[in-house]
Amino acid sequence: MDRSCLAVILAAGDSTRMKSSMSKVLHPIAGRPMIAHVMAAVASTGVRNAALVVGRDADAVAKAGSVEGVSVETVLQTERRGTGHAVLMAKDAIARGYDDVIVTYGDVPLVQSASFAAARRKLAEGADVVVIGFHTDKPTGYGRLLVKDGELTAIREERDATDEERKVIWSNSGLMAINGRKAVSLLEKISNNNAKGEYYLTDLVEIARAEGGKVVAVDAPENEVAGCNNRAELAFLEKLWQERRRHELMVSGVTMIAPETVFLSYDTEIGQDALIEPNVVFGPGVKVEGGVVIHSFSHLEGARVASGATVGPYARLRPGADLAASSKVGNFCEVKNAKIGEGAKVNHLTYIGDASVGSETNIGAGTITCNYDGVNKHHTEIGASAFIGSNSSLVAPVSIGDGAYVASGSVITENVPANALALGRARQEVKPERAKVIRERALALKAAKKAAK
Repeated sequence: MDRSCLAVILAAGDSTRMKSSMSKVLHPIAGRPMIAHVMAAVASTGVRNAALVVGRDADAVAKAGSVEGVSVETVLQTERRGTGHAVLMAKDAIARGYDDVIVTYGDVPLVQSASFAAARRKLAEGADVVVIGFHTDKPTGYGRLLVKDGELTAIREERDATDEERKVIWSNSGLMAINGRKAVSLLEKISNNNAKGEYYLTDLVEIARAEGGKVVAVDAPENEVAGCNNRAELAFLEKLWQERRRHELMVSGVTMIAPETVFLSYDTEIGQDALIEPNVVFGPGVKVEGGVVIHSFSHLEGARVASGATVGPYARLRPGADLAASSKVGNFCEVKNAKIGEGAKVNHLTYIGDASVGSETNIGAGTITCNYDGVNKHHTEIGASAFIGSNSSLVAPVSIGDGAYVASGSVITENVPANALALGRARQEVKPERAKVIRERALALKAAKKAAK
């Protein structure tokens, strides 16, 4: 839109019903604070200026609410005197003279730009106040939107509604858009002449109409404008977000065998023709390219998986894991801050941390890169087409050359040249009949302990 716009985001609540040591809007949905979801929706609407009204945990909320491309001004609200009072905390910003002012809340993380855009279009067509409503089969507790001849005549709170008005299912979400040129004047006319002595933003409907202004409502999906007051509602919003994002990915060409068991993060990227088996969790920072197979019960975070690679089942990719095309990380393996080369295999029961593994290299079962000395992390370099035998420990810093072979059960503490064979284990000794002696001694000790009781 070729119109200037200010977004006012109300995020100063005490979060009492959340029963938490931190602000409600900092609680995450899909690994991202609720307030960050709201700010992202605002930014995608084309808004470049925002006033964030904060209270509890003000600094943390302001940090979480920062978004690229939007100039965010924070305003501290020390008193809680209603929604109208909260919006007026941003009076200085509103008074700068924007065409549009949109008002939203920091605890509606599923809101999308389309709803804001619809409201702004109505402002462009001449409305002074636009209320964003939603239709619901369960309107109990919500203010009802009363419309006549295409205009919104009132928002009737349930306690004040008649029996006929209570039958209305178009309900108030609390989100609103206001003519920016009249916003300050309208907001300042809100009074606290009510039972609670608070300033209600919904009074703008009658105030604007009394001045001859046009007031209308637009509709948004019920789930999109759902707010959050407690942990049960937080879990419900997480469920809705996951369902929406899974659907988007599957429509884009991703296969999920049991989508309801797959959990995504806000920034998860999955390419076309990828296959995600049941019970897979994606933490933040994961990019999966096309044709990848993620087997069941795998957990990925901060990882990149290139085309044609295979992960799991029961694999864990930690931050910095970078799997090249056609590589494989198999069952009960963990990879952290390590590059796995093209076609390389890390098949079973293995930990690869702070390392690089060359193309076509095979890492045997039970291999460990010993990267931590108790104070510092060290790097392990494994070349291309190498073979690391099962149950080997590679004590970093160490380098294994191209084509090298590490014998099973070895502890490698020195560099291994290309194409060399390395053995780092004690020579085997066989002592006949010694096992029988040890067993008899152990049984006698056990019998003596039992007799002593």
